[in-house]
Parts: sequence; C-alpha cells; structure tokens
Amino acid sequence: MKELNPISEFKQDPETSHENCDPVLHSSSVVTSQDSKIEEKQHNEEEQEQEEEELRRLLLPKVEDLPDTPPSAVEANFTTFLLRDFMKPGHDQYIRRHANGLCVIGLAPTHVAFKDKGGITSVDFNVGKSDRSGIKVTGKRKKNAQHFESNTALCKVCTGDASYIVRCCVKGSLLEVNERLIKQPELLNTSPEREGYIAIIMPRPADWLKAKASLLDFEQYKKSRAEP
Repeated sequence: MKELNPISEFKQDPETSHENCDPVLHSSSVVTSQDSKIEEKQHNEEEQEQEEEELRRLLLPKVEDLPDTPPSAVEANFTTFLLRDFMKPGHDQYIRRHANGLCVIGLAPTHVAFKDKGGITSVDFNVGKSDRSGIKVTGKRKKNAQHFESNTALCKVCTGDASYIVRCCVKGSLLEVNERLIKQPELLNTSPEREGYIAIIMPRPADWLKAKASLLDFEQYKKSRAEP
C-alpha cells in the first residue's frame, strides 16, 4: 500500500498555481486602467470649467471693472504717441500705431494751426520734389511706395495767417495720404484724429523702435501739457 506524503498533498502544481493567479493580476490591471481614465476625465472637466469661467469673465465682466465710457475704435485698435517739436514749439503731431505696424500721422490737438483765427483753410500735398497725393501704391508688396525720412515733409497746412509743414515723424514707406483734405480741409478742424488724418506710413520694425525712443506716449503727453 502506497503511503501518502502529507507535504505532497499541499504542494500545488505550478501550472495550476499560475492559472489561479491570472485572474487576480488581470483584475488589478483593469482597476488601475479605470482609475487612470477617471482621473483623466476629472482633469478634463476641471480644465473645461476653467475655460468656461474665463469666457464668462470676458463676456460678462463685473460692472465695477468697466470704464466710465467705453473705448472708441481708435483707442481699442491703436496706440497713440506724440511727437513734440522742441525746435518749433506748438508743431506737435500724433502717431497712431496699429498692431500690424501701420502708423497714422496727424496733427495733435495742441498744434498751433488750430489756434489761428478761422482754423485750417487749405492743405497742399505738393511739397518737396513731388506731389504726395500722386503716389499710388498697389499690391501686397506696396509697389510704388516711396521711402521717406522722419523729417521729410508730407504736406503744408495753411490758415488765414500762416502755413505749417507737416512731417512724416517716422522713417518708412508712405502708403497713402488723405486726399479728402484737398477738397475738405475743414476735416482737420472738426475731426483731426479720425477723418482728418494726414497720411499712413509703414516703418520697418528697427526704424520704428528707433523712432519710438523719441516719442511721448499718451500719458506722458498729457502730463507734459499739464506742466507750466
């Protein structure tokens, strides 16, 4: 009669043992995968809530954070700088720079021409060696654009008592002048910062940075006007 070995009764077959462990390992990996998906879902939901909150903040700002008057289209899209001519006091000009680099040139409110009786009565773009109103720029490459220095004359504005030269203010390509001023010079008196602008110039980035160093920003300009 064969004797039973107590140890052998409790000894498990390796294959059987491995098979019995498989379900445990599989279950553990499933749980880990599910936890990862849950965490990812929660993270995505938190990001979405943050984006929605930011959007609500932009679309529905707090009343106390709003300015007394909304910014105009010019204020919203342009940064204003002023050129103060210390050699000729009162010959101030503004430069409004758009984000695309274009610069709109015009007469600042403190320009002496506005103080003359009757205001500005005529505008003449035929200065220097060419008539600026005859420049016709075409295409994306701005064909026919003329390149001028910052002190190059753009036009001459006349009042009943005197005439004044308006300059480019920044070195760059002259893209257009406001031809409406030839027939409607009164636009300079009634709307110098809008319909009464003088010209549009495109400076190179390096030329703009150089010119900007000599300009006053709007806050500095207002402060300088308040000084005695």
